[in-house]
Amino acid sequence: MINFEEKTAYTVEDLRRIVHLLRAPGGCPWDGAQTHESIRRNFLEEAYEVAEAIDEKNPAHLKEELGDVLLQVLFHASIEEDAGRFTLDDVADGICKKLIFRHPHVFGGAAATPDSWEELKRQEKGQTTYTATLQSVAKSLPGLWRAEKIQAKAEKAGFEWPNVQAAMDKLTEELEELQTAVADHSNVEEELGDLLFAAVKIARFFQIDAEDALAGTCEKFIRRFAGVEAAVTAQGRDMRELDVSQLMALWNREKHPENEERKGNHHEQD
Repeated sequence: MINFEEKTAYTVEDLRRIVHLLRAPGGCPWDGAQTHESIRRNFLEEAYEVAEAIDEKNPAHLKEELGDVLLQVLFHASIEEDAGRFTLDDVADGICKKLIFRHPHVFGGAAATPDSWEELKRQEKGQTTYTATLQSVAKSLPGLWRAEKIQAKAEKAGFEWPNVQAAMDKLTEELEELQTAVADHSNVEEELGDLLFAAVKIARFFQIDAEDALAGTCEKFIRRFAGVEAAVTAQGRDMRELDVSQLMALWNREKHPENEERKGNHHEQD
């Protein structure tokens, strides 16, 4: 047993010590065996759970999920500390220096401008070309999110459609190329990617987060699917007993009330 004092309330330093004890010889074998790579997915999952708690506007849930993310930060820092490469204090030192450097209007007396943050980031990272700023966008980001960030950085170089209609024309062009690829059974993945990239461009013209738009469609799909399943169940049947045309008829029936409700809301606003 490890000699550890139980308390009514703990601090960040206590968490730091707990992580150290868990990973040390005589601690938890599982924790001691973990690497950055083995718990990479855990970090991503915890970050998404924080986002969900924020969307729920639930402070208690947010507090819990922030704790899980903090554990991940301390865990990764502990791995590096044991390897002798850096410590948690080195992590704090780096982010403090970054924040001070990027806020000269607060810490250095300089005037802030709309582009100063990005310009300071480029200086800090030694980015001397527009291409370097595009290459700096994390490859691990979700695809739609990464596409939006890449397009936004390209726009700073003047690489942007003049209006949304031009972007719509490009979307139509990419759809036609995808249709050809599907018919030819070649380059489907590439052409599908081009279509999605072009769709993100439309979203940017309307200041719409493409990830949010797709998430909303996912929820809409689940809602309509539930309605279809309920209708089939009310008939005493299983969905697999119906053919696609029958299921689509029920699907379209689920769509109509939503469309009517949306029209009604527009009339009320008018």
